[in-house]
Amino acid sequence: MDFMKVIKIKLKNIQKYLIQKIPLINTILIFLRKFSFYFFIYLFSYCFFIFPYEALYYLYFGNIIGINSFLINFCITTIVISYFRSVIRLSFLRYLIHYGIGIGFIGFFILIFGLLINIIFTGNSEKIALICLNIHIFLIILSIKNGNTIYLKTLDIRTDKKIKTDINLIFLSDLHLGSNSKNHLKKIIKKIKQIKYDLLLIGGDMIDSSKFNLGNLKLFFEISKPIIFVSGNHEYYLNNFKEKLSSLKEYNINFLNNMSFKYKELNIIGISDDINLNTKENLTTKLLKRNFFNLVLVHKPCLWDFLPSSIDLMLSGHTHNGQIFPFNLIVKLKYKYIFGLYKKSNSKLYVSSGSGCWGPRMRLGSRNEIVYIKLRKK
Repeated sequence: MDFMKVIKIKLKNIQKYLIQKIPLINTILIFLRKFSFYFFIYLFSYCFFIFPYEALYYLYFGNIIGINSFLINFCITTIVISYFRSVIRLSFLRYLIHYGIGIGFIGFFILIFGLLINIIFTGNSEKIALICLNIHIFLIILSIKNGNTIYLKTLDIRTDKKIKTDINLIFLSDLHLGSNSKNHLKKIIKKIKQIKYDLLLIGGDMIDSSKFNLGNLKLFFEISKPIIFVSGNHEYYLNNFKEKLSSLKEYNINFLNNMSFKYKELNIIGISDDINLNTKENLTTKLLKRNFFNLVLVHKPCLWDFLPSSIDLMLSGHTHNGQIFPFNLIVKLKYKYIFGLYKKSNSKLYVSSGSGCWGPRMRLGSRNEIVYIKLRKK
């Protein structure tokens, strides 16, 4: 009995100790999380805003900038954090940060390669610096030009069943209106109006900024065909996203929120991005229709591996095909399908590189695309 009393007293003492220490532990954990976040942003800023130019300086002049680079980076980090946390975002600062990241990202890998070459071929650092600089400038110009150009891609999908008459579709994804301007949408609609099609499908991430004026979506009134839209991850980052998604119908846009839409022999299944993979799978299976050509419209391509072969075609985006090389190699680590047409059994998946850029309007090794899909009977 005395032993049990001792145990109870010790347990009570441990409980009191934990109650006293838990607030301290929580404070330490919060501090570590914040420190990790700020350290990551600092490292990120250094890699893309400082390192390429410091490495170039080192190769050409033979010495490093030193402590000044860390002080400059501290200032840049402060500006970057303030920008992303601020409700009011100045346009010039947005361009400075976004393009700074894009240009620095390209420069980071060029200068890493340049430094490695300098280790192998010593005594040629000035030449290596000049070559790196010229390559960097060339790729910056190329990527900005490519990021502001919209290409038309045609897919010919043939089926031996279900489709009685030819159906033509336009597929857009990742317009990122906000990162991209109203003029970008104008350019896309102008190209679409030159094409003969039956339906316009939009595969998510149409809007990526709360500052984007929804009134600009009136441009879709120029589209005379039905417009089918599913949400992407960026729609759910918007302020008052529920109201904004509900208001899309005012602009001739049909938000297919975990529902299906039938057109001739086509059954379009729209799956929203705010639900987990298992729910997406169950909803898709539930909305399948026999004797129809089943087309799944969903933002992320990872659903395809979990769907039955009775899915004839799935259309996705999200990956941007990496947008700026070699980021596509990093994206490939997370997503099995990052760009192009994939096949299994009688089912097909097309992953678009997107119709717009996210962040800097730059593309290297990828394109903005409008996808023109021709569904044909064999």
